Formats: sequence, C-alpha cells, structure tokens
Amino acid sequence: MAVKLHRCGLQWAKVKAHPCWRVEKALIDMGIEYERVSGPFARGKRAAVRAGTGQDRYPAIEFEDGSWYREESADMERTIREGRLRERAARREPAGEPAAQEAAEGEEPPQLH
Repeated sequence: MAVKLHRCGLQWAKVKAHPCWRVEKALIDMGIEYERVSGPFARGKRAAVRAGTGQDRYPAIEFEDGSWYREESADMERTIREGRLRERAARREPAGEPAAQEAAEGEEPPQLH
C-alpha cells in the first residue's frame, strides 16, 4: 500500500519529539511504501490537509483511495507500528454504485432552516 505522508518541510528535524519525523520513522521502520508531501509551514496555507482531514495540523496520511488519517503523532505512530494502518483507510463505494444509490434513495434530504 503506497500512502502519501503530508508533513512539514522541516525534514532535517529528525528527533523523536518532532511529530512529523515520529510518524515518518514509523513508516520507514515498518517498511511501508510512502511518498513524502512537504507542505507549507503556515497553518493558514495548508488547504490540502484541511480539505482532507478538517484540520490544519501535520502529520496526516492520505491513502490511495482518497481517504485521510490524522491523529496525534504518538497515536499515529502506535497504529503504524501495530500494523493497523490499513484499517484506517476508509472503504467507500464509488458514487453511482448500486449500494450508494440504495442508501441515498431510502434517506430523507436534510431540512434547511
């Protein structure tokens, strides 16, 4: 499984206390193939991470299916080292598939007030 690790640009900060390095080191140690995506330092400019996670904090992992995973770095590290990263990838039905249509047909549209 190839994932994208969205992290800060401080690639030289390789100390365990640094959240981005903690998660990246866990990926390396566990042999998980990943692509490093260095993002902007300023939180207000982290549009991709905000769109994917609803937060403006690093690190975050984007899966091949387009789903995202973001927790505190210690929790992310634990998940990776326990071999449970794949569980965090959302299993989504593509739009227009029968299962998605059936669910949509049985639901009431939200009421706007």
